[in-house]
Amino acid sequence: MTIAAIITAAGRGTRAGGDLPKQWQQLAGSPVLAHTLAGFAAFRTVLTIHPDDRARAEALASGAELVEGGASRAASVRNALEALAGQGVTKVLIHDGARPFASAALITRVLAALSDAQAAAPALAVTDALWTGADGMVTGTRDRRGLYRAQTPQGFEFEAILQAHRSFDGEAADDVEVARAAGIAVKIVEGCEQNLKLTFPGDFARAEAFLKGR
Repeated sequence: MTIAAIITAAGRGTRAGGDLPKQWQQLAGSPVLAHTLAGFAAFRTVLTIHPDDRARAEALASGAELVEGGASRAASVRNALEALAGQGVTKVLIHDGARPFASAALITRVLAALSDAQAAAPALAVTDALWTGADGMVTGTRDRRGLYRAQTPQGFEFEAILQAHRSFDGEAADDVEVARAAGIAVKIVEGCEQNLKLTFPGDFARAEAFLKGR
């Protein structure tokens, strides 16, 4: 089994604030992306980047193959998959560049699930009450049974997800959506609360606290 990892880092991440895209902002003295890449150092890595970030990426990720992203996350991942096509990769992990704390145990769970499935992804069951709202007011409730918070890395048989992306048209929240659109069944594996995705300014304080505690 030959495994590759695709790290998505072509987005602009404007909701996080700051002068740089969130993956390039500092976390404990290093760019967020440096922490993310460290978790996948054991694998061949393809990093999707924005053209404006090439110099930063070349300085930070000398061991990764750099691929320019597309107009959407799905397009960026497809570019990375095409860069790996025909090179003997059998399994691929696709991970958000703004998730700096994917543990070795989590990655192992995803890969283990691929022994008898074409696709596997980590998630956490929703335990909070769910509301709908408008104009600052609660407008209703939703049943939380059977709902999960999706995480990455999401793992796939390489050829299956490559063909799924080739046939997919439009935008997708993640690669599970692309896979399911192609009829691929996706196994859920246990996620991790510390596998935080940095989205808003307050998430950086949470990430710093986690690093201090670790």
